Amino acid sequence: MWLYFALGSAFFAALTSILAKIGIEGVNSNLATAIRTTVVLLMAWGIVFLTHNFKLTSISSKSWLFLILSGLATGASWLCYYRALQLGDASKVVPIDKLSVVITLMLAWVFLHEEFSLKSFIGCVLIGVGTLLLL
Repeated sequence: MWLYFALGSAFFAALTSILAKIGIEGVNSNLATAIRTTVVLLMAWGIVFLTHNFKLTSISSKSWLFLILSGLATGASWLCYYRALQLGDASKVVPIDKLSVVITLMLAWVFLHEEFSLKSFIGCVLIGVGTLLLL
């Protein structure tokens, strides 16, 4: 089941890039990010309420800390992403943004002790080379 959600994530991320590039024309990138974030916030809370999963007291302090840090990282990522989209071509910005796959694999190996196999290494190299070829 996770694979379907991952594919959905990739599709909607791609659609996001195209829609954002069109929508950001003539709009300050920080304002555009704030508008996008507001929509995401309303959508996420709507889903929480619709699925009756509003149990804030069951969240540990550690989870709160790392969810907040994740939110800050997401915000920084989106601010940088929208500014890059405003200044550059989507076909160049998006591949660089997808280097996050390589960075995630390395960070998961270092901090989460997840496997980093030869196959992972080859994938990272191919993503890196592919990104360079698109520039």
